[in-house]
Amino acid sequence: MGASPDTFLVRLAYGRGHLPVALPVGRTDVMEPLFQPGLRDERAGMEQALASPIGTRPLVEWLKPGSRICIVFNDITRATPNERIIPWILETLACAGVKDGQITLLNATGTHRGNTPAELETMLTKAVVDRYRVINHDCHDDASLATVGRMRSGKPARLNRHLVEADVRIITGFIEPHFFAGFSGGIKGIMPGVGGLDSIVENHGAKNIGDARATFGITEGNPLWEELRDIALSVGDSFLINVALNESRAITGIFAGHIIEAHRAGIAFVRASAMRKVDKPYPIVITTNSGYPLDLNLYQGVKGMQAAAQIIEPGGLIILAAECCEGLPAKSPHEKLLFSASTGEELLGRICSEGFSWPEQWAAHIQTLIQKKAEVLLHSSMPDEIVRRAHLVPCHDIAQAVKERLAKLGPDARVAALPQGPLTLPYLA
Repeated sequence: MGASPDTFLVRLAYGRGHLPVALPVGRTDVMEPLFQPGLRDERAGMEQALASPIGTRPLVEWLKPGSRICIVFNDITRATPNERIIPWILETLACAGVKDGQITLLNATGTHRGNTPAELETMLTKAVVDRYRVINHDCHDDASLATVGRMRSGKPARLNRHLVEADVRIITGFIEPHFFAGFSGGIKGIMPGVGGLDSIVENHGAKNIGDARATFGITEGNPLWEELRDIALSVGDSFLINVALNESRAITGIFAGHIIEAHRAGIAFVRASAMRKVDKPYPIVITTNSGYPLDLNLYQGVKGMQAAAQIIEPGGLIILAAECCEGLPAKSPHEKLLFSASTGEELLGRICSEGFSWPEQWAAHIQTLIQKKAEVLLHSSMPDEIVRRAHLVPCHDIAQAVKERLAKLGPDARVAALPQGPLTLPYLA
């Protein structure tokens, strides 16, 4: 749909491209992260960060002859430019005399599926996959896990053995606002990145997810994040290499060093560009899940919903544009949980009932909490029947849906648009 004299086009991040939507002139506020230019020389920036890290000694000083090294990297659902940063790290290690056989590359899948050989080659480059040992973490494989301590409930905290038994742990990733852990990156590469299923489910249970402090922008004081931190630190020292990115996946900042201190510096950098203050809530908020790869499925799409929920009026309308080419994904624990109830209200009651535990329940929990506050429409590639079974309303024409709702609300109603979804952190003043 093209723009008319009283509308303008907003390009929503959607799949591998953009979805143009005509929205009313004078009644629409577009909120995006402040543009940060990419580093002039990313590789030189990485070399400098590794040589002058935050809060710890240079990476090469962590190495000893024969050291077993585990490098944790994000899976395919994350935008981390692994294909660039992982080869640079490996070259630094090789120059320091580290042999290929000393290194294990561990894919931080959390509770997600393992990535295929072809996907790993795309993510890491074929040269890296052919040369080094690359392993998908499997949260269900008890034999691959080791106990490192206790959850706050007293239950065992379990992490991947390759990480636990390594002499040097290097945790990579990128930093963006996160819908219940405050910000991504940092300790999340360890837990839930390479955590056991029971430990992840325990941490992401209804008590923590339902805590008001478990939300965008809050780490310290967030009970969910603090438990993740305690588990990650219990394994010993880890060297962090996190990046910040702009819309084109150019690296805008590199934060290397102590896993807490370097992450804290990265948070401050990202917060300055991502946070957007608004004076009052909106009756209509349009959001995305920042396009590919984060909008691969609806399970991830809750992040975009939650960004919009920060500034929605009670009873308002949230419209999420997320391609979801993998569905919910199909036959996943998330799909089974959503399909297990006939209404969102029934589902929320189940999740919050005493003793209830389900893999990946946190996404459904947050979705149903948002739907207690607002109506949620979804523009996606999924069949309408599947969208409805997921307790959402299909939306084929976002501009028309906005036009119809504004007609009911009157001339003073305004629209907020978050074209990059959760990469923008709107908050009420």
